[in-house]
Amino acid sequence: MVRIRGLDHVVIRAINVDAMRAFYCDVLGCTVEREAQALGLTQLRAGDALIDIVSADGELGRAGGAPPGAEGRNMDHFCVVLESFDESLIRAHLAKFNVTGSALEQRYGAAGYGPSIYIQDPEGNTVELKG
Repeated sequence: MVRIRGLDHVVIRAINVDAMRAFYCDVLGCTVEREAQALGLTQLRAGDALIDIVSADGELGRAGGAPPGAEGRNMDHFCVVLESFDESLIRAHLAKFNVTGSALEQRYGAAGYGPSIYIQDPEGNTVELKG
């Protein structure tokens, strides 16, 4: 039997890797773990998991077809669990980066129901911030 312990990584194909790196590092506090420029890959540490940003025009990204755009995305959304969830502090932090979050809702996830806000990264991918 296979039992999942947690999320290892998410891969996002991107048109502007620099803007995506800045968003995930500056807004969400990730750090650069590793870069493989020959492949067009930047791996960001996100707690126990990685967020891989793959250049849509790089070796790995070209294998995925057309780049992300208004008519199609690479995923619906992914969710990161925050160490603490204070809505006013989160919104104040997001505002520093001109990021607007959705209305606060209780959503179900791996740990049950909890407070949740959706935000968009620079290329339109939805990121759920969950308590």
